[in-house]
Amino acid sequence: MTVRQPAPPAAFDHRMAVFDSDDAFVAAALPFLGEGLAAPGEPPPVAIADPRNLDLLRDALGSDAKDVVSVPHTDWYTGSAANAVARAATYLTGNAGPDGRMHLLMEPVWSGRAGRSARETTEWIRYESLANLLFAPMATIALCAYDTRTAGPAVVAAARRAHPDTEVYEDPVRLAAELDAVPLPLPPAGAQPLAGPHAAAVQTWAETRGLAAADAELFATAVAEAAAALAPLDGAALLWGEAPACVCELRSARPVGDPLAGFVPPRATGQEPAPGLWYARQVCAYVDIRDDAEGATVRLQYA
Repeated sequence: MTVRQPAPPAAFDHRMAVFDSDDAFVAAALPFLGEGLAAPGEPPPVAIADPRNLDLLRDALGSDAKDVVSVPHTDWYTGSAANAVARAATYLTGNAGPDGRMHLLMEPVWSGRAGRSARETTEWIRYESLANLLFAPMATIALCAYDTRTAGPAVVAAARRAHPDTEVYEDPVRLAAELDAVPLPLPPAGAQPLAGPHAAAVQTWAETRGLAAADAELFATAVAEAAAALAPLDGAALLWGEAPACVCELRSARPVGDPLAGFVPPRATGQEPAPGLWYARQVCAYVDIRDDAEGATVRLQYA
């Protein structure tokens, strides 16, 4: 395969491809992977896509298919949007070239978790947008593939705002603020106040609501880590819900003020770093943060 070699990008190169047929997918993906194959000294490009689309790529690549890493997207996108951030960062740390140099073709599972509700879709659009900040220092080249047959026009329109190569791209901080401007629903009248969000008390409550002991422990630890990161707290924690959707709401006396809060892993500083909101985002299906003039409301939902 003969491909024109592009100049190396100086930073994260975040692209988007929209397709509505098998042929259109191959037409978008093939040149991108060829770009990666032709890059001198770069590790093999990675295609993370629907298994059926991976088969299409293998046929189109021919003998070059052996030099492309293929990953079914249902094996890659196995949890929340925050889990996807961690998975990508871990993979790039262990496999990318200098400065994170690697070509990644990435097709989210829009027929699965990512598209199962408006709330879940919002989380994945946030992930796409914040990726521009999270991976900014890395010379990674990512092509996000959107199939209108599964993603749908509303999702595609929102995703365009998260990709710098579109005409409607929005600054990630501005887009995250827009997503967070939607008020959280009020807690239910029967929400249980808890004077201190101690892990043991949260775990006991979660088990009474039907969470298995191991899940209750994870949720309780996530609440305790979030509480430590948000201190000082303002008022009692609130707990409600039934397994698996157990919820804890914390009120911080100070705004969080960082759209990347919980998406960036803690850095070692000579002491054991506090996992904090990073741990909470990895464990919980949702961590909603709403800043206001008097502090912040943070709501954690286990599943």
